[in-house]
Amino acid sequence: MGQVIPSPVEPAHAACLQRIVADSSNRIAWLRARSQGITATDVAKLSTPKSIASAAWDKLHGSGFGGNPYTDHGRAREPVIAAWVQENFDILPSSQLFHAAENHIHLATPDGLGIRAGGHVELAEIKTTNKPFKTIPRNYLRQMFWQQYVLGAQRTLFVWEPHKDFVPTHDEPLTRWVDRDDAEISDLIVKADAMVAILRERTAAARAREDYGPAALYL
Repeated sequence: MGQVIPSPVEPAHAACLQRIVADSSNRIAWLRARSQGITATDVAKLSTPKSIASAAWDKLHGSGFGGNPYTDHGRAREPVIAAWVQENFDILPSSQLFHAAENHIHLATPDGLGIRAGGHVELAEIKTTNKPFKTIPRNYLRQMFWQQYVLGAQRTLFVWEPHKDFVPTHDEPLTRWVDRDDAEISDLIVKADAMVAILRERTAAARAREDYGPAALYL
């Protein structure tokens, strides 16, 4: 997606804008930066000790998932939905990777970023789905809470577009605001730290064997 359009609010008023690590417009640099930290995509998987270990394995070796027609559809629709979000909610498309103020390996790339008066931050997260849902899936919530933590945001506009056979079923995307939840964020930080501990242990073992994973963390 395109770069963030400058906000009428002075950038210095939004602290997160001082914590940009990379931009997906330079995909190689963006992927390299993501590989060296814990992203919202990683955290979305962290629910149980088993899932933490599995996410660590994926981080080191890759998940092997290269996409499918549904993810291709989502990538094609995301810029269209992002433009609708910008027009209706004044949240701008974002392609930038940020690090948290508290920990430089805690990373997130939100789909949308809005800077309000006083530097208050609002985010957007965009999804497409062929499976209608009444409540937001927990993995999406974990992803949004992590983004809120990394960027210091108070809420996120969750935007989803249901489709059937890749044809949208509504005239406009559906939306719901998700408020920041510091208790959930604290739990995710604990889980992320557990994932980092596993990564450090496995990376140290790999170094001893001179068997480096493609995305081994040097933490």
